[in-house]
Amino acid sequence: MKLNTDMQVVKINDYLWEIPPSEKPGMLVPARIYASAAILGAMDRGVFDQVTNVACLPGIHRYALCMPDGHWGYGFPIGGVAAFNPEDGVISPGGVGYDINCGMRLIRTDLSLSEVQPKLELLMTELFRRVPAGVGSRGFVNLSRRDFRDVMRQGAGWCIAKGYGWEEDLERIEERGCLDGADPTHVTDYAVERGINQLGTLGSGNHYLEIQVLSDKGIYDRATAAAMGLTGRDQVVVMVHCGSRGFGHQVASDYLKVFEKAMRRYGISVKDQQLACAPFRSPEGQDYFGAMNCAANTAFANRQVITHQIREAFETVFGESARRLGMQLIYDVAHNIAKVERYRDGEWLVHRKGATRAFGPGSPELPACYRGIGQPVICGGSMETGSYLLVGTDRAMQETFGSTMHGSGRTMSRAQAKRTVRGEQLMRDMKQHGILVKAVSMSGLAEEAGLAYKNISDVVGTVDHAGITKKVAELKPIGNIKG
Repeated sequence: MKLNTDMQVVKINDYLWEIPPSEKPGMLVPARIYASAAILGAMDRGVFDQVTNVACLPGIHRYALCMPDGHWGYGFPIGGVAAFNPEDGVISPGGVGYDINCGMRLIRTDLSLSEVQPKLELLMTELFRRVPAGVGSRGFVNLSRRDFRDVMRQGAGWCIAKGYGWEEDLERIEERGCLDGADPTHVTDYAVERGINQLGTLGSGNHYLEIQVLSDKGIYDRATAAAMGLTGRDQVVVMVHCGSRGFGHQVASDYLKVFEKAMRRYGISVKDQQLACAPFRSPEGQDYFGAMNCAANTAFANRQVITHQIREAFETVFGESARRLGMQLIYDVAHNIAKVERYRDGEWLVHRKGATRAFGPGSPELPACYRGIGQPVICGGSMETGSYLLVGTDRAMQETFGSTMHGSGRTMSRAQAKRTVRGEQLMRDMKQHGILVKAVSMSGLAEEAGLAYKNISDVVGTVDHAGITKKVAELKPIGNIKG
């Protein structure tokens, strides 16, 4: 098999490959990639370079990992996972990403396709009106600086207290929608300016709000699906993909500059300046961690306010309360984050960059309703192909620090996609295939064409076969809102 690298890649099994530390000077641990042979063969050279660069970072534990949706990113590959010793390891913004706590949220309904289809145009128009999308979009929640500091500290809980959601929503959000250790004193004024008006907004790029349908044929594990409120029969659900917007981006930008200087003070050298880092226990490391948690909590709050807006849109269109429509939250999970987590072999600072937590059954961090089945994993595909719902496994806890992939993963740059596809034609084609699209920008829509992404079924099949996540259900789009 021809690969886009000169490094030796050793096959562990059909879905796991390893690059030994001998392949790059400075590697402290092996680099491992979860992929089928076909996916591995198509991976860009940057994945191999970046995952082995990560393997050189101080304090890294066991492996540098990359998931099958892996592709070139900033610092870490997107799809990258790495755990560090909190006492002598580092924290790196390049291992979290610019959009801190970019994540996924899935909401069920009791509605069927036959009930939604006649009102789909009206529903999409109402959602597009209520959920601001696009670069620089502003939300309807007016915050003072004091309010915004409370959002940074309290996350989704602040929203619930203000009436933007239901108390039981918190049980079904990773960490109940609030990470400990958020410290607004380490957030710059400019970051606050960028974020204070963006609560309840979708943003741009690959962020979306999607109406999806679950068919009986799309259920792989009926009992597990039922435990999450999914029964089939063309049931309609709503998926949201977004994060901390300009606020998180500015936090990342601010601390990358800080860390570039800090590395010289601590005598740290990296293979790539995009991996700028600082010792986790250092003042700089703790300052970033406090600011990052502020951005993460704001992202949880952002998705919570969007959920409130979605419920209100459904109420307007269908003339019933969201509770009568069965609009319970299934789960909300981050995929750009660094967290201190406890495993069988100790406590580690786990970076997930375009990778999702996938804790197995019995994990005490999970809500009681999911402790018997494992954590729900929401995997977004391209807007043309559909998405998947999975659950975490014991094997993930043993092999990947309870982590798995987050989506399908790009195969084509945004610029190349725009050269290949016209947004207007793509919108017409999708409508012919039964997918109604509302978009702020036609060029932005073209960037997210299905041909720019890996085959989602192949990516999901890889983690399922590897045993680090278990397939539960497949979801097909019928309406998509794009920034």
